[in-house]
Amino acid sequence: MSRPRKRGRDIDGVFLLDKPQGMSSNDIMQKVKRVFQANKAGHTGALDPLATGMLPICLGEATKFSQFLLDADKRYQVTAKLGERTDTSDAEGQVVETRIVNVSEQDILAALPHFRGELMQVPTMFSALKHQGKPLYEYARAGITVEREARPITIFELNFIAYDAPYLTLEVHCSKGTYIRTLIDDLGEYLGCGAHVTVLRRTAVANYPVEAMMDWERLQALAEQQDLALLDQYLLPTDSAVSALPALHLNQEQSQAIGFGQRVKFDNPTQLTGQVRLFSATQQFLGVGRVDEGNVIHPQRLISQKQ
Repeated sequence: MSRPRKRGRDIDGVFLLDKPQGMSSNDIMQKVKRVFQANKAGHTGALDPLATGMLPICLGEATKFSQFLLDADKRYQVTAKLGERTDTSDAEGQVVETRIVNVSEQDILAALPHFRGELMQVPTMFSALKHQGKPLYEYARAGITVEREARPITIFELNFIAYDAPYLTLEVHCSKGTYIRTLIDDLGEYLGCGAHVTVLRRTAVANYPVEAMMDWERLQALAEQQDLALLDQYLLPTDSAVSALPALHLNQEQSQAIGFGQRVKFDNPTQLTGQVRLFSATQQFLGVGRVDEGNVIHPQRLISQKQ
């Protein structure tokens, strides 16, 4: 029985897309996949259609490490309109409550510290979190409210940018799982006037360089030149998805054993433990492993080594 033919190239790496407004993360990911003619692609944390900004798209073997970017810290710039709550907590929803805005800049500055640090946040009903196998937004659209448990998040920074009533702009540096829409809704309630998101832009994911982002229009223009090698030069290395992990370089024998999925004992003068990036003696990225206290490397996520 013959194997099914692949529908694209074996191309590996991470493309930093500056996501346009009005498109879902999955739709734009599929478009990028077709541009690169890749056989596999995945994004690293959805942005709402309303939102723009950094969306790392993993191609090929890089998809194996997308969870590391899902778990990474993010940065956003958000503009909120005070005085109105919507059913989605953003401008795409229906206004469900209107209140008078009697809030000063000093009121806002006094409120912000209450939303920094470790918090418990109840996810919005208009999220992709699953309940009994279905995303919450499907229940919300059907008019059904599901009980949600509060989840721990961390707001590392919440900085005031500008206030031109009723519009407030903030910068947020947060942990994984943070819903900016919910943060703004909670802040609006604290201020006593309600609020919803009107503009949202993701400015950073992990330590990826902002200058490496490319917008959809420029990518399309490059694609029209029909030169895949030209496109490929804009891919970041596969191991960039795990760049926060320390690197461990193996000799030829160790590299071969790891490639077979075997555990490897090694000299560990620095007493390194935990997850590491693994590289061969020829500087080839092998994947991610875990070093235990007995100086043994346990393979975890390995890339397929092309012949």
